[in-house]
Amino acid sequence: MLENYLPILIFILVGLAVGGMMIMLGFILAPNRPDSEKLSPYECGFEAFEDARMKFDVRYYLVAILFIIFDLEIAFLFPWAIVLKEIGWFGFIAMSLFLGILVIGFIYEWKKGALEWE
Repeated sequence: MLENYLPILIFILVGLAVGGMMIMLGFILAPNRPDSEKLSPYECGFEAFEDARMKFDVRYYLVAILFIIFDLEIAFLFPWAIVLKEIGWFGFIAMSLFLGILVIGFIYEWKKGALEWE
């Protein structure tokens, strides 16, 4: 039984070895010439002018929720569409419930004004 997993183990070990070798080559061959410009914090091309612990606008989080809504919808719809004939009405009702919950989230986003740009 475990011999079926041997190719996967070999693949993982080879991948880790190649990745480790590439990282080591980068450390060995890369030039190391630090200066004050390279070591300074970089933020959008200008010096940071506010505290890092400043409050974010709630629209930032609403846009993130909106992305998750649409990302999850697409990630689950493609496999569901492929096996729809096999899972029958149970799968259809389960996906309808899932999409209903996502529509509720979309309506919440709409009511909060996350879709309105200034």
